[in-house]
Amino acid sequence: MGRVALVTGGTRGIGAAISKALKAAGYAVAASYAGNTEKANAFAEETGVPVFQWDVADPQACAAGIAEVEGKLGPVEILVNNAGITRDGMFHKMSHDNWKAVIDTNLGSLFNMCRPVWEGMRERGFGRIVNISSINGQKGQMGQVNYSAAKAGEIGFTKALAQEGARKGITVNAICPGYIGTEMVRAVPQDVLDKQIIPQIPVGRLGEPEEIARCVVFLVSDEAGFITGSTLSANGGQYLA
Repeated sequence: MGRVALVTGGTRGIGAAISKALKAAGYAVAASYAGNTEKANAFAEETGVPVFQWDVADPQACAAGIAEVEGKLGPVEILVNNAGITRDGMFHKMSHDNWKAVIDTNLGSLFNMCRPVWEGMRERGFGRIVNISSINGQKGQMGQVNYSAAKAGEIGFTKALAQEGARKGITVNAICPGYIGTEMVRAVPQDVLDKQIIPQIPVGRLGEPEEIARCVVFLVSDEAGFITGSTLSANGGQYLA
C-alpha cells in the first residue's frame, strides 16, 4: 500500500478528480465529505476510495475524523485541503453568518486539518500539504469578499507553514484554479458561459477537474521535494500572478 493521502471535499468536483488521480498514482486515498451521504457513498462504490464524514470547520470533528482515517489506513502523509463553500453576495448586504461560514470552512479548516497531522509529519521527516485556493484569492471578485478573503488567506497560510516544514521534509503548496468545468460551473447558463466567462480565458475554454488533479499528483510526489511555499496558477491565462 502506498502513502496515505487524505482529500477534504474529496467526493465531488475537483476533489473527486484529485481522489481518483491519487489512487491511480498508487496512494492509499481517503476522502472526506460534509453532507451529501448519497453521493459520497456512490463515489466510494464507484472508486473504492473510503469516505468519511465530518465538518472541516469544526476542529474537534477534524481531529476525530483524522484519527479514524489513520486508524483504518495509517498515518496521513499527504493532505489535500480542497473542501470549501461559497455564500456570495454584495458586501453591503452580506450577513455576519455568511462571512463567518466561509472564513471558517475555507480558511479555518486549514488549521483544523493541518494541526492534527503536522507533528506526525515532522516526526517522520516527510509530508505533503496542498491547499486548493482560487483565482479569486489572487485577484479578488465582486460579490465574493468573504470567499476572496478566505482564499487569499490560504495563500498566506501556505507560505508561512512552508517555511516551518521545509527542514523537516514537509512541503506546503497552493493551487489556484480558475474556472473549472465542475457540476457547479456547468450549471451556469450556457449563454453566460459563452459571453461573459470563457472570453476572459485566453485558452478559450473552461479547465477540467482532472487538470487540477494532475497538478496535485505532481506536488505531492517525491520529485517535487524542492517546491514549497509556491502558488501554482491553473487558470488558462486568465490571471497572471
